Amino acid sequence: MQAPRECLDQRDGIVTEPPRSQPLGFFTTPPHACGYLTGRRAVTLFVDPRMRPDIATYSMLSEHGFRRSGGHIYRPKCPSCDACVPIRVPVAEFEPRRAHRRNLRRNSDLSVHACEPIYDPRHFELYARYVTARHAGGGMENPDPDSYMDFLTTNWATTTFYEIKNGPALYAVAVVDHLEDALSAVYTFFDPEQHQRGLGRFAILQEIVIAQALGMKWLYLGYWIDACRKMAYKSEFSPHQCYLNGTWRSSPVTGSFSSAKND
Repeated sequence: MQAPRECLDQRDGIVTEPPRSQPLGFFTTPPHACGYLTGRRAVTLFVDPRMRPDIATYSMLSEHGFRRSGGHIYRPKCPSCDACVPIRVPVAEFEPRRAHRRNLRRNSDLSVHACEPIYDPRHFELYARYVTARHAGGGMENPDPDSYMDFLTTNWATTTFYEIKNGPALYAVAVVDHLEDALSAVYTFFDPEQHQRGLGRFAILQEIVIAQALGMKWLYLGYWIDACRKMAYKSEFSPHQCYLNGTWRSSPVTGSFSSAKND
């Protein structure tokens, strides 16, 4: 593995080293099978897993396109592919589409409740059913409580589990990190028998409302991948910004990033 000295974006010769409160180390993985695009090979840049970032460092890394999975902070760094585009919503400017308003009406019987990020057997049972139904064959089947909590939480992040419920019935859980000026949507899982409700989109709409109420600037949605059906929907939340060539750019039009990637 390589250990770059900078937090950098080297595409088009751009090198960016942001100010930071802690020394950072990075490691790149060897090429491995891409988890999103069939037949592609991927390379991932990880922050040194021995580091315990504070909220300022985590926020700065999110500003530079990084994500959290468990205790790991990472960003795709594939030498011949830039399909994974970090995307965020400026929540004060968000304008719901007609489909979003329909989604809110369809789910007007649901309520949202903030919970501590601790193990709850109801959450785990829902998660296990979700990954079995939605991610069969993807290596996530048959989770155990430890791997489940290791995937969603870490002891250095400020995380909230937002329950989405219909009365006493648990329909979904949205796992969200609180940054200095943003929320970061880590993962959402829901009852696969309620798929007609559009609970993934409903969760994002609720996260936007929560970010607005907290006075946050952004909601980070992870990576938008136009060619991946499971990830392409993220661009429907407008206006939004995409992180391209080391800069966040307003990109309100779905799927029209080719010129921005190469200018």
